[in-house]
Amino acid sequence: MTAILEARGLGKRYGRRQALTDCTLSVPSGRVVGLVGPNGAGKSTLLQLACGLLTPTSGTIEVLGERPASGPAQLARVGFVAQDTPTYAALSVADHLRLGARLNPTWDAHLAEGRIRDLGLDPGLRVGRLSGGQRAQVALTLAVSKRPDLLILDEPVAALDPLARREFLQGLMEYVAEHGTTVILSSHLVSDLERVCDHLVSLVASRVQIAGDVDDLLGSHFRLTTARRDAGDLPEGMHVLQATHTERQSTFIVRADTPGHDPDGVLEPLGLEDLVLTYMAEGTAGPARRPVQEAQR
Repeated sequence: MTAILEARGLGKRYGRRQALTDCTLSVPSGRVVGLVGPNGAGKSTLLQLACGLLTPTSGTIEVLGERPASGPAQLARVGFVAQDTPTYAALSVADHLRLGARLNPTWDAHLAEGRIRDLGLDPGLRVGRLSGGQRAQVALTLAVSKRPDLLILDEPVAALDPLARREFLQGLMEYVAEHGTTVILSSHLVSDLERVCDHLVSLVASRVQIAGDVDDLLGSHFRLTTARRDAGDLPEGMHVLQATHTERQSTFIVRADTPGHDPDGVLEPLGLEDLVLTYMAEGTAGPARRPVQEAQR
């Protein structure tokens, strides 16, 4: 499977603060990738390294087989929408489209004008007068109309209300369905990612904790509820990620290649939000270990 982003031992330091540590990651092409993690985990740093806005302190990163921002041709293949969905308040919607056409050699004017029309936006209206959701849609239009092979979105819906978030994500998925673009979408809203993403990467404490296709991850993580017992008494092949106990009952979050069978307990599938929260808790509770994508090889 072709990787669209490859990082090996990637690190970024700001003075004494380590923003990203020993990040080794392979993102397959043709996926909608959800990048999750708590605030300060290194998500924006990783995405800005992928765009070429930052340079690594250590390690290497390749995007589309090249160093990020290695030249105009490489830049033309990557679209980026930052967290504040930057636009120019004094310029009209039409001005933004004209600017996009001048700056991007692969600009698709038909796509850009069609999106603005479908969104019901007045091309002559200044962007500063638009709502937050509308500005985000303009920013997305600029990013997708350059027809990138990789679209990177750094929490573009964080400040939007639920309806605007849904409309933004719906527009994104319509574009992906039609053009097959690989997307990396950073968000702390797991419910949004659950609707659109088929690959997951979790960063915690500046390290990759888990990475893989969502179906594979959900198919190998379970909640086991039993009468109180020690983790060492669980069936072979169950790796315990988290354990809680009451006087009579034990609940384990486990990883296993197959569901297995425990006659003394109830084994249930784990939802995406619980999966993400489990790895966040594990990552902040102690030293980071190898990410799941490596441990299962």
